[in-house]
Amino acid sequence: MNTLTPARRVTALFAIALGGFGIGVTEFAKMGLLPDIARELLPGYEASPETEIARAGILITMYALGVVVGAPLLSVLGAKASHARLTFLLLGLFIVGSVASALAPNFSSLAVFRFLSALPHGAYFAVASLIAARIMGPGSQGKGVALALSGLTVANIVGVPLATWLGQSFGWRWAYVLVAIIFAVTLLLTYLTLPRYPGDPERSARQELGVFKNFRSWIMIAVGCIGFGGFFAVYSYVAEVTTQVSGLSSSAIPWVLAVMGVGMTIGNFIGGWASDKNITKTIIVGFSSLIVALLLYTWLAPSAWGLFVTVFLIGLTQSILIPSIQARLIRIADRSALLGAAMNHAAFNVGNGLGAALGGVVIAAGFGYLAPGWVGIGLAVMGMVLALVSVSVTKRDKRNERNTIGIRIAEAND
Repeated sequence: MNTLTPARRVTALFAIALGGFGIGVTEFAKMGLLPDIARELLPGYEASPETEIARAGILITMYALGVVVGAPLLSVLGAKASHARLTFLLLGLFIVGSVASALAPNFSSLAVFRFLSALPHGAYFAVASLIAARIMGPGSQGKGVALALSGLTVANIVGVPLATWLGQSFGWRWAYVLVAIIFAVTLLLTYLTLPRYPGDPERSARQELGVFKNFRSWIMIAVGCIGFGGFFAVYSYVAEVTTQVSGLSSSAIPWVLAVMGVGMTIGNFIGGWASDKNITKTIIVGFSSLIVALLLYTWLAPSAWGLFVTVFLIGLTQSILIPSIQARLIRIADRSALLGAAMNHAAFNVGNGLGAALGGVVIAAGFGYLAPGWVGIGLAVMGMVLALVSVSVTKRDKRNERNTIGIRIAEAND
């Protein structure tokens, strides 16, 4: 099963990306459907829609929390497993969680099901990026990460707008039915095409958790947790900005999400290519550009053209960061690559929850729907500062290592 014909190779890579597409839909579609979910499940919506929409943002936080819990847990439990078998298991969990979300009888149960649906998220992207890099060949770590993430970004062009339209037209539950179907097709394709690379029976949970002993890992995790929050502070409430600030109808929301998705897709491939050239420069340029894009958003989003231009730029710049931060975490993690890769997505979703929560706070406090843009700028600046600290620590460690080697050589010559 490890011999890959050209057709099987292409289909396997497509299947990996399709799984990311399903994750993109399940993670992001609810942001455009928060008003619909709040209207059906929260009784106070009619009296105070702004407050109840902000309250519905807990669904974003619950999904993010599920990723944070599931990424290290399932990666450690799957340390010895064949990457293909781990992929099949994770996709099965996605299907169950999506069906449960579609059938949720009330808001509390939906919040629980969104948490459970998110548990396989980080581990899937981790194992998918490792499989993709192995299929694509040596020197393709960044491109492998980008390939695994490409489905997630394309989802924002096609899947999320489609799910948003479906949810607005026929009820938000149908968005999760669509997600379950996508994961079922992905499971079938991966079962038929993924190479059965063997697991590592020598690995243990204790060895895998060794990544957390490395201070540099924690800095990069913090970079993702805080830096990605800048993006989600805006993205979580872009539907409300579209209708309440820019003055467009709700039918424009899928188009706004699609434009952001185009930016995310382009940025993802730029980030994957650039990461294989120079990870550090890619991260610094990515954060600098994201800060500028968020600043432009706070100024220009009240106009329709300004909204479309700035959401494209925000999607583009933040997506440059994802493969570069994940590639750096994999490099730092060394033999614990699966957990290192998964922690990027845990960090991404801490940022998801943090950005959504802080954005909801400033909206509920009466600062308006554009206020999350300023929250985003603050978080992105903090993320870039932490990235600079990470680079400084790495340079210091390399310098100390060279000095130690020099001392040992001098002692040997004596």
